[in-house]
Amino acid sequence: MTGLAETLAEWLARGDAVALVTVADTRGSTPREAGAAMLVARDRTRGTVGGGRLEWLAVERARALLDSDHNADRLEVPLGPAIGQCCGGHVTLTVERADAHTQDALAAGERRAADARPVLLLFGAGHVGKALAVALALLPLRLRWIDSRAGEFPDRLPPGVEAVVSDRPLDHLAAAPAGAGYLVLTHSHALDFDLTEAALRRGDAAYVGLIGSATKRSRFERWYAARGRDAATLAGLTCPIGAALTGDKRPEVIAALVAAEILVAFAGHAAKTT
Repeated sequence: MTGLAETLAEWLARGDAVALVTVADTRGSTPREAGAAMLVARDRTRGTVGGGRLEWLAVERARALLDSDHNADRLEVPLGPAIGQCCGGHVTLTVERADAHTQDALAAGERRAADARPVLLLFGAGHVGKALAVALALLPLRLRWIDSRAGEFPDRLPPGVEAVVSDRPLDHLAAAPAGAGYLVLTHSHALDFDLTEAALRRGDAAYVGLIGSATKRSRFERWYAARGRDAATLAGLTCPIGAALTGDKRPEVIAALVAAEILVAFAGHAAKTT
């Protein structure tokens, strides 16, 4: 998905007048957080500051700014009956005429946000792996998709996904940063077990997911115990993955459910470590 910085560069290159609307402050219940932003031109918008009447007012004010001699404006919006939006909080919006300096600042902010995203290692490029790569590419993650079979990766990767062709996946797992997540669904049960064991033994994973059934989990637990591993670490294992809809094994459905699991896991890990 194109970021606001790239979009702004394209619009400015076409000669469009553009305003940047940013959520500067929030109080109480609001539809977006501070820092959320959108671009407004005279005939199009990109991004969102929360939708509804709030966003309508923001777009109206931004276009009024573009038709004036001013470079900046500020909008205080109580989200209550006065505007027909029932969140009940309060939003402060800043509106500024955008230029090349704005584009540079947006690009720098997007780079910082991307660098701060949690890392997820996806092992396996089979049919479920392909569905997962598409679903996970939409999330605020740094996704590394690892398989030894170069021909299994699609010709066009989902945006933002890094494909890694390697016959040493354990090395990539060992090199991952603390707080990373791991999704294991390779073409080999033996490799699945080795990767899952290594992820659990790290002790710092936000999420460890192993594809398979309850039977596969039981087999893994017995194998894990036979190797003398600490059974308490098995509490950190999600297997089966995407089990909220038991029995629906369509890859796209599994991918949607796993994506939700991972977001919850990363949020919980962040809450525990901050």
